[in-house]
Amino acid sequence: MSETRSFGDRVRKALIWRSGTQIFAQLISWGSTLAVIRILDPADYGLFAMTQVVLVFLSFLNGYGLASSIVQADKLDPVRLRQAFGALLLLNGGLAALQFFLAPWAAEYYRQPIIADLLRLQAVIYLATPFIVLPEALMARNLEFKKTAIVNLLSAIVGAIVALGCAFSGLGVWTLVYAAIAIFWTQALGMFLAAKMFIWPSFHFGGAGDMFKFGGTVMLAHIFWTVQSQSDVFIASRWLSPHELGLYAEALFLTTIFATKFVPPLNEVAFPAYSRIRSDPEALRYSFLKAVRLIMLIACPIYLGLAASATELVHVVLAEKWLPMAPIISVLALVMPLMTLQILFAPANNALGRPEISARVTMFGAFVMALSFWIGVRYGVMGLAYAWVAGMPLLTVFTFFLSKGHLGLSAGDLARALLPGLSAAIAMGAIVHFAAAALAPMPVIARLAVLLMLGAASYGGILFLFARSTLIELYQLIVRRKPSEEPVATPEA
Repeated sequence: MSETRSFGDRVRKALIWRSGTQIFAQLISWGSTLAVIRILDPADYGLFAMTQVVLVFLSFLNGYGLASSIVQADKLDPVRLRQAFGALLLLNGGLAALQFFLAPWAAEYYRQPIIADLLRLQAVIYLATPFIVLPEALMARNLEFKKTAIVNLLSAIVGAIVALGCAFSGLGVWTLVYAAIAIFWTQALGMFLAAKMFIWPSFHFGGAGDMFKFGGTVMLAHIFWTVQSQSDVFIASRWLSPHELGLYAEALFLTTIFATKFVPPLNEVAFPAYSRIRSDPEALRYSFLKAVRLIMLIACPIYLGLAASATELVHVVLAEKWLPMAPIISVLALVMPLMTLQILFAPANNALGRPEISARVTMFGAFVMALSFWIGVRYGVMGLAYAWVAGMPLLTVFTFFLSKGHLGLSAGDLARALLPGLSAAIAMGAIVHFAAAALAPMPVIARLAVLLMLGAASYGGILFLFARSTLIELYQLIVRRKPSEEPVATPEA
């Protein structure tokens, strides 16, 4: 019992460190990002988004799956660790060279000559990858997320300083490139020192078959995830101007902040935690549903509140030149709760040693989302946004049906986990939407303030009245309740 409680405490502390510092890091990042957005033009973000397609497409070969195999393995083998380090160095050195030489072809595809120069400089990012993913995996294996969190916070501060300095210096799109490089290399140095990974790489890979098999399956999933996540910009770059693409890319960035910035760190904690309890199916099922319930309790009001108040938020927070982005945000935000739910399945499936489920899911997602984008972009930037509404529900349902048997889930289990956050958020979104229309004559800053307070009050009030136990559960996760000194009665058989 004490061992179980000790492990639970470690998971709780890991969640607090990983998510708490992530919030602080994102506040720093958001502050600098909002300042930079007001300085740069949408076309700068459109050009940068084009380069990111290339980076993400190539990064599926960066060996992240090899590092994941270190976390998932029952025992840490020093030989395997050195082999993983050697493989990561070879893979990422090759990727850096490949991107450098492919840069002119990418520029020709996009019909933007500057893309070649941007990609050549960003090739140095791959060289930092081995010094990030392997130390991070070692610390994740032991649920030592405090050091990881501190390094990520430091890299966010460095990135913010570089971004602001470059933006005010008038460097335009290069601002985004230099900031990204600064973040990656700060992480590389920090992770390497924090994990004390002072080992020599091994380039002899005998006996590493299991590691490469697991890593290869994760890599296969990553290939199709790359197609799924980057096909929108890849397809749209031939149909939309850099200005329109910039509006879409930043709308997508803002609406996916929670799913892409906050949920992945939680999944990083969930993966080793699930791996430790994978021999107890009921415990894993309970933990997964609890994670869904609590994460969606936070995600749903963020997304639906954003959909209802997008115009006011863009008008107040960003410059007037970004106002055409508001309708795109409103559409994308409606479907992002499903995206958040869908990506919560991966760490549980991987912890069970079933990464092929993630591979099948991303294969299906690559087809469905790419087809949706290919059809939607013909109707302009809003058609691209509505493509998410068409494709993401299908992908989420497919993920559930592939995963439910292994996780021991039923549709009713999942619905009950989703109900508190989703139902309260829908009611809150409706209240904010109609209030925004009624308050239209008010100055936009005052209107936004009223909408934010109204949204928070209505959501909290609905939960307090109809889902109080879920609020208590969230509170107990953050502030651990002292165990009762009295023995807990057990029911008789």
